[in-house]
Amino acid sequence: MLTDLLPTLRRGHARLIDLCESLQPLAQLAARLFVAKVFFLSGLTKLRDWETTLALFSEEYHVPLLSPEVAAFAGTAGEIVLPVLLVLGLGGRFAALGLSVMNVVAVLSVPEMPEAAFALHVFWGSLLAGLVLWGPGRWSADAVIGPRFVPGRPALA
Repeated sequence: MLTDLLPTLRRGHARLIDLCESLQPLAQLAARLFVAKVFFLSGLTKLRDWETTLALFSEEYHVPLLSPEVAAFAGTAGEIVLPVLLVLGLGGRFAALGLSVMNVVAVLSVPEMPEAAFALHVFWGSLLAGLVLWGPGRWSADAVIGPRFVPGRPALA
């Protein structure tokens, strides 16, 4: 009886795997769009009120190894440029890795971060880690133009 059920279970499992794999590009695009929006809007906020941004980096955010002015400029530039690259999937792993570093620095720079804010950073970090490890997906500029620039490298899956 159980041996009669095994082929049906195997076919059902194979169909489920096929369905999940067919949804990967959509999931990767959704992750790229979601995380990019968070960082890009943060960068726009910093640009809108540069004096407040400098004050925050001087008094509240304690970025290791950088002066507050350099940290404010680098952080804002990263929050504006890297999300655009991530949305396009152009240098997608590079963009995700850069945003991951910024995410970690943000957590380390705010000594008394509320637990809910920390949980958001962990969530964003998890999405970014997936994009670093598995790439931006088939629906990305990397998948379209990448193989042309790296001889012998197949298109991204």
